[in-house]
Amino acid sequence: MKGTSPSFRMITLGCKVNQYESAFLSESLVEYGFLRAPDNERADIVIINTCTVTGTASKQSRQSIRKAIKENPGAFVAAVGCYVQAFPEELGQIEGISLLTGNNDKKDLPFLIRKAFQENLSKNHTRPFHAGQAFEQMPVRLFAGRARAFLKIQDGCEAFCSYCIVPKARGPSRSLDPEKAVSVMEEMAVHGICEVVLTGIHLGRYGRDLSPKISLASLLRKVTERRLPLRIRLSSIEPNEIDDEIIGLVRKEPCICPHFHIPLQSGDDAILRCMNRHYSTDQFESLIENIRSRIPFCAIGVDVISGFPGESEKAFMNTFSLIRSLPITYLHVFPFSPRKGTPAASFAGRVEPADIRARTGLLRALGREKRDAFHKSFLGKTLEVVSEGISKEEEDLLCGTSDNYIPVLFVPLDSKAADGIKMVKAACLRGQKVLGKEITCPYPV
Repeated sequence: MKGTSPSFRMITLGCKVNQYESAFLSESLVEYGFLRAPDNERADIVIINTCTVTGTASKQSRQSIRKAIKENPGAFVAAVGCYVQAFPEELGQIEGISLLTGNNDKKDLPFLIRKAFQENLSKNHTRPFHAGQAFEQMPVRLFAGRARAFLKIQDGCEAFCSYCIVPKARGPSRSLDPEKAVSVMEEMAVHGICEVVLTGIHLGRYGRDLSPKISLASLLRKVTERRLPLRIRLSSIEPNEIDDEIIGLVRKEPCICPHFHIPLQSGDDAILRCMNRHYSTDQFESLIENIRSRIPFCAIGVDVISGFPGESEKAFMNTFSLIRSLPITYLHVFPFSPRKGTPAASFAGRVEPADIRARTGLLRALGREKRDAFHKSFLGKTLEVVSEGISKEEEDLLCGTSDNYIPVLFVPLDSKAADGIKMVKAACLRGQKVLGKEITCPYPV
């Protein structure tokens, strides 16, 4: 260890909620006097925030842990998060882990790490969830200078989809107090954040556990009433939890990004029932068409699983045809892999791996077509883009994200003014992004 201040490195796998929690852990460790380890240098402490949503995610978590142990000899290695919470016995077999802690202790993790590191202790702090558990607020202020930031307002899930381990890993649904949520967003705006992504494990359930109960739409109204100098984006939200009120707010309020990410998972009703998903393909179709008719320029992303047990060729084609027929913007496609501890892991009718790969490939190709068509429809038009700094691909360009979730590369008016919301005229496609040029804003933003 160099000097008197230990160095640390944070490795994050999985979802936006994990990214938010890692930002909290990093910021808290810095406040304790720890230093972020420079890239390619050994760290005294390595924290791996794990994911276990699929078997592949668990494998990647194990690989990241072993790599951290190998590349940081003698370091204090902490494995935290979902994989630890769901399957602590599996990670307990990896030699070299100094601390195991699940999702119940993340708020206290900076203290636990400091104490265990200073006392050279090896501990397992994994605890089960309990009914009525309160939301653990993890305030993040700076987000390492980023223009876009996440804010976790909900945790836990009680949907129990047949393929999903998340309820075991994240516990019951619980929500951040709305006034605290607004207060955090006000502080983020003061620190120069231009966009806040509201995240949760089951975002559409926000506020139902609070007393008095509150809805996600009610929280959005509270935020818009404050007229904060930032824009709000919703992360993934279930199709049966997007109501007319939410769609109306997105349509009416300029500060709410016109972007929905909606899990479909299957376009076959029989498969949806086996998945324990509580909507039909007709309901999903009506929702997408309703959004598009009311917000024509809205981005609509969709999650879909290929090769779920019992998915015949006909069932797959039902999914493919439904997605092809709808005005969807992009796809996240996940090949099914059985997850230990879930009902679907023992379902009959397993699809051959080669068929799963082929179906996944067809869906991803369709997703690329949808994405390119959406991007092309904005060429020659002006996009409202949050600048995220110099592009890693081309240093003479800035990069950013439009309000309707288009990744943008652009030539700035002033290279010294990299931050903030920019008006960019889209010119052409550059790979998976849109290339454009910043123009003078015709109105205040």
